[in-house]
Amino acid sequence: MQLNARQDPSNDSTVRSALIVDDDARLRRLLVDFLEQSNWQTYEAADGIDALEAARLHHPSIIILDLMMPRLDGMETCRRLRQVSQVPIIMLTARDDEVDKLLGLELGADDYLVKPFSMRELAARMNAILRRTQAFPAFQKQYEAPAILRCGALSLDTCRHTAAIDKSALSLTPIEFSLLELFLRHPGQVFNRLQLLEATHGFAFEGYERTIDAHIRNLRRKLEAAAPARHYIQTVYGIGYKLEGES
Repeated sequence: MQLNARQDPSNDSTVRSALIVDDDARLRRLLVDFLEQSNWQTYEAADGIDALEAARLHHPSIIILDLMMPRLDGMETCRRLRQVSQVPIIMLTARDDEVDKLLGLELGADDYLVKPFSMRELAARMNAILRRTQAFPAFQKQYEAPAILRCGALSLDTCRHTAAIDKSALSLTPIEFSLLELFLRHPGQVFNRLQLLEATHGFAFEGYERTIDAHIRNLRRKLEAAAPARHYIQTVYGIGYKLEGES
């Protein structure tokens, strides 16, 4: 099994850790060296099978996951990870193919990067996603109260980072949680894609905002599975999305 872990000598339990999954050993080494210079603890896996085992053993803060790999590719690895974990996932792809990007997001990836990419951009994406998974999630510093947001049977607890419809818990990715929090704080307000991208990722630029559609579809699917009769998130054609409040 081609798996490696580099331990942070400080043994600080709060250290950030990244699992790097790619069959390209040279790229893995570049990523490891770059991240460790920024005080990340790193783990490596050369394919999806090893990645699943490494994720189970080490519980990384974030996973950098290549799309094309032997034994088990990135898409199937992402799908299996999402069955057991909401760990943030950034998918890497060598093809600038819209279908691949959107499929990865549909399967639960939080973000994607097309190879070759800037290490600084990867670090910015990683930090933006991790800001959504801290004890104080998105928008917590901007709003003092309430800690629990509600729309009818739908509730979201910003302190415990949980969401539910009636007694049915919702298993949300960090991006989905941030989207739902934003909508619940502003029921009825219409947000365009760039606004949603800025709110959930910490940056926004044209050509990337369509990825929000995939996250919205995933969030809608989970909401409607728990409450089939309700359609909480409405599309405002030509503009964006809004949360439909209780009538």
